[in-house]
Parts: sequence; C-alpha cells; structure tokens
Amino acid sequence: MPFENVEGPATQAREREELWLLGQPALTDYLDYVRRAVIGGEDIDRRSLIDAWRAANDAYFELESEEDGLADTVERRPLPKAMAPLAAELKSSPHFAATFDRMPTTIEMVELDKIVVSQRRVTKTFVDRLAAKLAPHPDPAGLFRFCQPLERRDPPVTIRRLSADRYLFASESNDLRVLNTTLLRPEQLLLQQSSGPVAAAVGVSVGYGSNFLSLIRCEDRVVLHNGYHRAVAMRAAGITHAPCIVQTVTRKDELEVSAGDAVAEDPAFYFRARRPPLLRDFFDPRIVTVLKARPFLKLIEVSFEVREHNATEI
Repeated sequence: MPFENVEGPATQAREREELWLLGQPALTDYLDYVRRAVIGGEDIDRRSLIDAWRAANDAYFELESEEDGLADTVERRPLPKAMAPLAAELKSSPHFAATFDRMPTTIEMVELDKIVVSQRRVTKTFVDRLAAKLAPHPDPAGLFRFCQPLERRDPPVTIRRLSADRYLFASESNDLRVLNTTLLRPEQLLLQQSSGPVAAAVGVSVGYGSNFLSLIRCEDRVVLHNGYHRAVAMRAAGITHAPCIVQTVTRKDELEVSAGDAVAEDPAFYFRARRPPLLRDFFDPRIVTVLKARPFLKLIEVSFEVREHNATEI
C-alpha cells in the first residue's frame, strides 16, 4: 500500500562530504562504507583504498612511539567563573537529569586535541557550518551554549504510516532514535477519541538525544561520547579547550550503561592503548581522508502486535 503521510514535510537529503579516520580497525567497515555510501564507490579500486588505509595505519604505528601516553596528559580544569551560572542552569534541566543519572558527573574545561575518539567519521559539511557560527574568540557564555545547548533546532522528522500497525520515522540526522516506551493512563491522554473507556495506552517515543557535549573518563583518559561535530568544529575554529560534561567510570560494567557500544565492547583499546585515535587526528593529512557520500536518511520503523487470550483458572 502507498505511504500515508501523517506528519511533517518530506525530508530532502543532500550530498555531503565525510571526514574519515583511516588506519584503525576495522578495514572492512571502511571498505563497506565506500561501496554502499560513497558516490561512485563501486568503481573505486579497492587496492587504492587499502593502500591509503595501510599508510594511515603506518602513521599510527609511528605515533605509538612519538606520542606514547599522550592521551593520558589531557588537560582538565575547572570552569571559569563566568560559566558557573550556566552550568547550574544546565544541571537543573530535565534532559540533563534524565541523561546523566548513572555515574559521577562533573562539568569541566577539557583540552580538545587529546580527547580519545571512537567515532571514525564526521560530516565535513556540517562541521564547516558549525565552525562558521563560532566567532574567532567566543565569549564564555557563547562557548558554553555552543557546547551544551538547552534550546534546540533539530531537523524535521517525517512520519509515515505504512500499515495499521507500522509507522516509519525519517530524519537527515543520524541522532534520530527511540527514546523510551511509556505506559499512559487515561488521564494522560488528551483529545484521544475511542470507541470505549480507555484503561491504558502504550507509547513509543521517537526523537533526538540530549545533544550535550559529553565525555567518559577512566583514570587519566577521556573518550568523547557525544558531540563529535561540535568538538571538531571548535578545533577547526582554533578553540583549544571546551566545557564538557564528564562522566567517571571505574570498571567495565559501568561502561555498559554509560558508554557507546564501541567503547563498551573494547575498553582496553580506548583506555589502555599506547596511542589511541585522538580528536587531533581529524586534522592530520596522513590519517584523514574526505569522501563524497550519497544522500542519507536515518529511518526508524515502529511496529506493534496485539494478541487476545482467554484463560481459565486451574
């Protein structure tokens, strides 16, 4: 059956340039991305792709000797006084309370170059737009709001009904996600028409993450958890330190409830490797490459099933 457009304008994705960090696991992920997402990727010689990846891998091998332990020297310092009221406002927001309710959390000024990164690519087009919004020397309030925005201007979400029990959500942003499921009581349902008295309803919330610039800290290292594009944009604009939310973990089990999958699955690589990938690598021509990618949409399908049963007592 044809799509039924329930809400929202059609999303128009555009060609985009992607910055990729080469030379780190896994090579197969990079080759697969080029094949399916890069414009003309099917025609690019795989040998040339592997040669470029190998050269970057050699560069990382050299960095293991030249910058052994560099990630352990990242500078963290208290927020300037001018940011203290903004930090208090941030902590009082419901999104902050719901997102950072698991681990000890602080807000600190952190050196950008030495932050460990687990995400291998960022959209250069978006980074350039963000960097253009930054003044050469933003005031403390402007920098804090850039890193920890309370006001949002998220891209539109297109919602389509595929059938009676299936809905499709689409966005240009990869941040689109399922947030939670909720049991709703009748008093929580407004303007809901029904053929009979409502006992309850089940809701699935789809939207965007909290969008705060945040890190995971273990001992002397910090790994970037959220805010990759803003972090790279700030460094491109010449900013060296930024106000970051820092969650502290002390054991692997805590990573499973606070970190992304890549970090939780291989913590030794990010917190123990002699020279893991760092944010500064996005500006190293030996390591980074630019790819022109096809239009992109993040899609989330939500479906449900209802079963009725009659049970008798035994």
